[in-house]
Amino acid sequence: MFNPAFWGQAAGLLNLAAFVPYVLAIFGWGIGLNSRVLRQIEPTKPNRATWFIWAFVGAVMLPAYSQSGAEETIWVPAALTAGPLIVALLSLKWGEGGWTRFDQACLAGACVSVAMWYITGSPIVGLLFILATDGFGALATIRHAYRRPEEENRLAWTLFLVGDVANLLAVTDWSWSAFPIWCLPVALVVYTAPVTMLLYGKRKT
Repeated sequence: MFNPAFWGQAAGLLNLAAFVPYVLAIFGWGIGLNSRVLRQIEPTKPNRATWFIWAFVGAVMLPAYSQSGAEETIWVPAALTAGPLIVALLSLKWGEGGWTRFDQACLAGACVSVAMWYITGSPIVGLLFILATDGFGALATIRHAYRRPEEENRLAWTLFLVGDVANLLAVTDWSWSAFPIWCLPVALVVYTAPVTMLLYGKRKT
């Protein structure tokens, strides 16, 4: 029997689980096919701009998304509240070196989006600006995955993508009036799919 609540909870668990291999990879460890933790050649180097943007977005997105009426699809943004903050803090020491002009542009765009959300004061408009902010964070990692795929973790991003696709199955209303609810699951797939495809498109351990 098709159960949207099940898919929503599964999506949240997959997104939460994705942080395990990602954090391990930052310290140079990977998970093999037999589920054993192995030393990997190239540690993951999270993009600082991406994860600080996502840590901030996670803190403000959950209440805004909840106010939009989301129920079954609320588990993914809940899972994305604490995880990005942990990665962001780790990126200060083990992340991608420096703040490039592109990273700075992404941060600037994120700040503008948040400012516009604050000015409008509307939960729906605010959610759209939050998604725009999230998109600026995604751009920085998409660029990182394209230039240095060996510095991102394939397993973690696969789990993120599978979880985000599962979250689409938790959407019960695809009408235009329910746009504030289904726009987030769709946006997350749009953000995670390019990173994942880039990691599978280039040889990477």
